[in-house]
Amino acid sequence: MIRQDFNRIDPKRRSTIDYKKKQFTSPSYSEQQYPHRLNLYDVPPTAEIKLEDFEQWAIDRLRILAELEACSFRNKTPAETGEHMKPLLGKWLRLDPNSSSAHGHHDDRLRLERRKDHYSHYILRLAFSSTEDLRRRFARLEESLFKLRFQNENAKERQAFVESLNFDWETVTAEERRELAPQLLGATPGLKKQDVEEAGWFKVDFETVAELVENRRVLLRAGKAYVPVKDQMSLVLAGFRERLEKGLELTARALPRLDEDDRLTPILNHLSKNFATPDAGLADSDAALSDASIRASSIDAVSQHFPLCMRNLHMTLRKNSHLKHYGRLQYTLFLKGIGLSMDECLTFWRQSFRLITDDTFNKEYRYNVRHAYGDVGGDAIRRGRGYSPFSCQKILTEHPPGSGESHGCPYRHFSVDNLTSLLQATGVGDREVLQGVREDVEKKRYHIACNRVFDWAHRADIQRVKRDGTWGAAELDTIVHPNTYFKRAYLLSHGQGDGARQQQQHDGDAMEM
Repeated sequence: MIRQDFNRIDPKRRSTIDYKKKQFTSPSYSEQQYPHRLNLYDVPPTAEIKLEDFEQWAIDRLRILAELEACSFRNKTPAETGEHMKPLLGKWLRLDPNSSSAHGHHDDRLRLERRKDHYSHYILRLAFSSTEDLRRRFARLEESLFKLRFQNENAKERQAFVESLNFDWETVTAEERRELAPQLLGATPGLKKQDVEEAGWFKVDFETVAELVENRRVLLRAGKAYVPVKDQMSLVLAGFRERLEKGLELTARALPRLDEDDRLTPILNHLSKNFATPDAGLADSDAALSDASIRASSIDAVSQHFPLCMRNLHMTLRKNSHLKHYGRLQYTLFLKGIGLSMDECLTFWRQSFRLITDDTFNKEYRYNVRHAYGDVGGDAIRRGRGYSPFSCQKILTEHPPGSGESHGCPYRHFSVDNLTSLLQATGVGDREVLQGVREDVEKKRYHIACNRVFDWAHRADIQRVKRDGTWGAAELDTIVHPNTYFKRAYLLSHGQGDGARQQQQHDGDAMEM
């Protein structure tokens, strides 16, 4: 028998650390300070937060990133994007400057705002590090958000932030500036001779400022780009991009260790799914139009304001006098969301199913409608007043339609030819819009295609409310819920601006998790 030597070091273990001590050591947490509004997210947060905050902070940031992506898809200019995002940032991811408080960055309110921004970035970094496509997309949108904030920062605080970064930028000496003055002046548009002599210059590898090189705004010499201080934003963005990409790669390697935590994994999985189309809940107070009485007899008239998914269900129902189960469920919950009462909904379905008898309807269909409204079922169903209307994300990702079924999203589940025919049947005949929809569908930007059709169908009304000032960017953000589509279309068509303000107070206050 061979005696085992317990003092011998296992080669698979590090000899410098006792693995038992490492396993049971107490973690140390620290509260991070945020002297600047801008953040490169170099240091991960280590303090404890509530699980509810973990979820809600990530959702709020996801709303901002999704809206930034929508602005990009809609080809908005930087000025239009900034104007559009300003109220949304104030609502979901507010970050005030140090000058907004007498105590500067020591103010508790500013610290909490920056803490939320810091944590939400790292939570989404965890959610979107699993695949190369998600990492690339997340990095692009985070860079857009950082650029927007950097541009809107006041000059004094922006300069203080840049000076705190300690980037490895080589400063161009005064002697070199004088020697290269003619070349610098010729290679840098909008620069005066006095600026060349007095302004600061940096020398970096030309790959670092690819955007400036592409636009021919810098002098290239011996593999170096000569960048003036006024274009330092490109340098900061390059540093931000480089650090974020490295951080995402490190996060991807650490992801397998998270599988053991059954609290965080479902939340992160849900967030990554919502990156395709943000999931949006519908508040009860936003469910019905206050000044419109929706009845069974008025559904045909108001169906012109329905999104394409619900319009397709309505047209199929009128054609066949029947819908299969998931189609009935999707449409019933939508009708519930626009303010149709349960009794009126039962009347609507009974009149629509005109090929069957009352006895058949009562036996096979009546209970399902009452269950959706929470009138019957378990205690949890009744307490919750039934089910919530399906969001775009739920329609896109759950229960794809099979043969003979009409539910789902036409932009995703229809062929391009069938989708074009359906759009033309609902009055969308503009070739440019149809071509844009085809491109959106090919790139899997389904909610953008839907918003494109909405913008075209209500272009005159949207221009009117913008001109009158009754609606702002927050009232015209990207639609991610069929009921929001209907309510906004109805209010625009009926010339009501105040209702939209009330709508935005409730739209998306909760996300379906």
